[in-house]
Amino acid sequence: MTLTRFVTKSAFRNKRRSILTVLSITFSLLLLTLMMTVWHSFYIDKGSALSAQRLITRHRVSLTQSMPVYYREKMRTVPGVVAVAPTQWFGGLYKDEKPENFFAQFGTDPMEIFKVMTDFKIPDDQLTAWQHDQAGCVADADLAKKFGWKIGDRIVLKGTIFPVDLELTLRGIFTAPHPSITLYFNQKYVEEAVAFAKGRSGTFNILADSPEDVPKVAAAVDAMFRNSPEPTKTESEKAFQLSFINSLGNVKAFILSICFAVVFATLLVSANTMAMSIRERTREVAVLKTLGFTRQSILHLYVSESITVALVGGVLGSVLAVLLVMVLKNAPGMGFFFLGMKVTISTFLLAFVVAAMVGFLSAILPAYHAAKLDIVEGLRYTG
Repeated sequence: MTLTRFVTKSAFRNKRRSILTVLSITFSLLLLTLMMTVWHSFYIDKGSALSAQRLITRHRVSLTQSMPVYYREKMRTVPGVVAVAPTQWFGGLYKDEKPENFFAQFGTDPMEIFKVMTDFKIPDDQLTAWQHDQAGCVADADLAKKFGWKIGDRIVLKGTIFPVDLELTLRGIFTAPHPSITLYFNQKYVEEAVAFAKGRSGTFNILADSPEDVPKVAAAVDAMFRNSPEPTKTESEKAFQLSFINSLGNVKAFILSICFAVVFATLLVSANTMAMSIRERTREVAVLKTLGFTRQSILHLYVSESITVALVGGVLGSVLAVLLVMVLKNAPGMGFFFLGMKVTISTFLLAFVVAAMVGFLSAILPAYHAAKLDIVEGLRYTG
């Protein structure tokens, strides 16, 4: 029997205990992998290279307050600005209030929105058709697939924020680097139906000449309107997205606290299990020493067993985390939160390292004491 085979059989000698330990580590690593995936998506993933050139301007006081649409022309004069497109959240209902029918809806300028969203691709003929139809709209490819929309379909949005129902015709389908579940329509449709919407914009999407120009453009735009009755706040596209997350509280501290708690609880469970397992095998340690096993080899043996069990749980937990993220992305009401998330290779590796460290730390102390055991004392052990 090889040493690897011996370690594997010893690790799962007590099947019930080993399975329960693996399951506890699996659940813990599932939660840890999920939290680290959320962390990576929110705070590490910078998005596409083109998105790093985009900024979003909103009202400094609150996102719920709009700004004059003429701000757009002043923004164009800022050095480094390539294009500016106004956007207005519509927030209408499609079919009913069920979470699975929710998606983002923005009124905008069809002539310029795709000059800002340069990584969004749409056929030229479809874009032209939308630009010539004030009651037309374009939708993300994944969104169109979800609802089975085809070019020429009628899409009715019931107004909730604005007192108007939009009867739109799908003129184009665009593809984005990441799923956006977004529909764009011509803002003039709303402006002609609702008086207070005329000449107003909720946000402005800005394309800078380069990522290096983004901080300068943001500072220049905000300085331009600092003393106006409606001051602005301009930030990168990523920072704007994080502002929604930060509105929920200190999400960073929440995620980190969960991760530390998961690792600590897993370590306690694994350490208790390994201590019990090694204590029950005291006579076995004495026999191994009688057969010529050294202290170092016994120490390696028991630590290897613990790491094996922990890694099995880590692999299962990480795989289940991938499946869970896929389920959450398609779950009603959760898809928008988990939009574009995926478990990366670096997250996988981190989960495996954590699992291995838990296995090592939980076994090192009891294995060290077992390796020091005197042969005669071990053979006399009857516990």
